[in-house]
Amino acid sequence: MIALGRHIIAELYQCEIDKIDDVSFVEKTMLAAADRAGATVINSTFHHFSPFGVSGVIVIQESHFSIHCWPEFGYASIDIYTCGDTIDPWIAYQFLKEAFGAATGSTVELNRGQNSLLAPPSYAPQVRSEPQTEKPKSIKTSRNIWFTQRNEDIALSLKHSGERLYCQRSAHQKIEVYHTEAFGGVLVLDGKIVCAEEDEYVYHEMIAHVPVFAHGHARRVLVIGGGDGGTVRELLRHEEIAEIDLVEIDAQVMEVAMAYLPNIASSLHDRRVHIKVFDGVEFVRSCEDGVYDIVIVDSDDPVGPGAGLFTKAFYSDIYRILRPQGVMVTQSESPRYNQNVFMEVFRSYRQIFGEAHVHCYLMYLPSFPSGMWSFSFSSKGGIDPLNWLCKADIQEFSLRHHLQYYDFDMHHAAFVLPRFVKKLLEEPLDSEQHKGMMNYPEI
Repeated sequence: MIALGRHIIAELYQCEIDKIDDVSFVEKTMLAAADRAGATVINSTFHHFSPFGVSGVIVIQESHFSIHCWPEFGYASIDIYTCGDTIDPWIAYQFLKEAFGAATGSTVELNRGQNSLLAPPSYAPQVRSEPQTEKPKSIKTSRNIWFTQRNEDIALSLKHSGERLYCQRSAHQKIEVYHTEAFGGVLVLDGKIVCAEEDEYVYHEMIAHVPVFAHGHARRVLVIGGGDGGTVRELLRHEEIAEIDLVEIDAQVMEVAMAYLPNIASSLHDRRVHIKVFDGVEFVRSCEDGVYDIVIVDSDDPVGPGAGLFTKAFYSDIYRILRPQGVMVTQSESPRYNQNVFMEVFRSYRQIFGEAHVHCYLMYLPSFPSGMWSFSFSSKGGIDPLNWLCKADIQEFSLRHHLQYYDFDMHHAAFVLPRFVKKLLEEPLDSEQHKGMMNYPEI
């Protein structure tokens, strides 16, 4: 050997995009390349980033393989570093080029630790003098495969099984399901976590039970979004609710939830639920006046198919279709990391419902960015979310249905806001700093 190691720096161009954006495929391909080259794998760690991109490293007994993929450019950057003369790194390179469907590739080989430049060894570790009679134990390979949701200033990584349970692009968005170690099954839409089996009850109990108990006699409820089925599941616990209209723009979300997250979506086929695969904005625009007791907007972030649900015109239509004592509840983003959107949606609600009739309440959800998330409670007829609650009824309901988050005390506590949240909500309605988040005409 003329050097301690061989290092191939490779660039692959015009790769098949779906392959290099699939973290499971990339990991398996890199492992196969290491095996074909004769390497002994010790560990693999791979991350998928949202909205796209895969990075990973394989530690081998003879050094390492690493990769970073830019699917948007069809490009992959690869390092193949081997030590000793038992491995041929060029076998690995050729295999990776073919497996990723690259049209072209470029490489540079470096000799690492050239013998002519090395000083004589000065370290001699102690070794046993007696001969080793036992065969060396087989090396156990460990895997670390991660999904990473990256926002502008924060990222959340979840370790998963290494296989995507589901991955398809519908007419509206990319839909994925992972099985994670910390949160069980996780539904991801366009790279963002929508719900996770292990903590979804927090979100769904708080978005459903707060308005129902505050209203007191709701019979007809509209849910916009919520294709995972969790909000509907919680609403159906209330026997007095006679009809639930669920308006979801993407039928494929409901199909996936029923197939892979049945504990969340199991109630979508209930006789009281009327599913309408329709654009929520168009649905409320065409609705008659005063037909719903409660409207719940279980929407995603203000991008993609949910963008139209963050306009003042949309919420003005909701006000119109509510009955005189009607209540609207929406998820209203994180007051820590989405402050501009958080402030602007409350500004919009107050202009429609009146400043005294709009309230903020909070929940704490580990699988959402920052863990702190907000809901809005807006009443058409002046219903206060904390008045006229019957503690005995709520406690009995919570125990009977084995709720894990919501009860009478949590209902009250959710409306107790930290000082920084109060300060955000106290910004004047005409604050120039936060104008322009919603593109809507004044009413």
